Amino acid sequence: MKTPVFTGSAAALVTPYDEKGIDYALLTRVVERQIEGGTAALVICATTGEAPVLTDAERTLLIGYCVRQAAGRVKIVAGVGGNNTEKAAEAAREAEILGADAVMLTAPYYNKATDEGLYRHFTRVADSTALPLIVYNVPGRTAIGCRAELYARLAEHPRISGIKEASGDVSLVSRTMRLCGDEMNVWSGNDDQTLPIMALGGKGVISVAANVTPDGMAELCSVCLAGDYPRARQLHERLSPLFDALFAQVNPVQVKTALELLGLDHGVYRLPLCPPAEEYRAQLESCLRALSLIP
Repeated sequence: MKTPVFTGSAAALVTPYDEKGIDYALLTRVVERQIEGGTAALVICATTGEAPVLTDAERTLLIGYCVRQAAGRVKIVAGVGGNNTEKAAEAAREAEILGADAVMLTAPYYNKATDEGLYRHFTRVADSTALPLIVYNVPGRTAIGCRAELYARLAEHPRISGIKEASGDVSLVSRTMRLCGDEMNVWSGNDDQTLPIMALGGKGVISVAANVTPDGMAELCSVCLAGDYPRARQLHERLSPLFDALFAQVNPVQVKTALELLGLDHGVYRLPLCPPAEEYRAQLESCLRALSLIP
């Protein structure tokens, strides 16, 4: 049985920027707000953190800063993903040196891979570090997906701890759990599938919405872990409009806009991201008012 890196809600943390680079003053506020809200882990340098537009130096500074700021109060999971296997292995080794608790690795995009290539990609990086590794399956971004049979092979590796499942395929999750048992932990990678995946035995969620409502996502996961699914359905239904609004445009445009509305101005966008159209901003504002997050 593999011990999960965390249980409950992990925030897929945004990266706040200013004209000079990363806004560390705001990042401190963002991290502290997550810890106060009951978040179990911070996932940094990943999709919501705009990893593709971080320089290598910024990635190093960001991981080190979050490790120091969290000071052991929550787990730090560092995204090391990309389509260059050796570069990902190097990033995983660096994350270990910097003090991260785990690394997360996506399937390679653009160059893609066969099942055998995916297996070698994930195990090569897992072999490069002593940290547990979370496989990130997000075929909507990578144009390639993982199958349950591949997960069963990966589960045999002692450091491949689990999966962030963002395929949207609950049947895949069910089959994976059946084939892997306790040797592979599963976390939802989509906020709107937190409830069904946890009902199947998932350990929690790596959440975009937790940036906006850390306590709300922490509570949803907590009641699921306690088996109180009637209450979980109520919370899910309450949060569902926010889930929809956060993905009305490409992530993380909407979540950064939501943080701005909450008074946590994210600063500048980095291209190719840009501010949302007014209609999407208005949709977010309506959701935040309904949740009593803004007056």
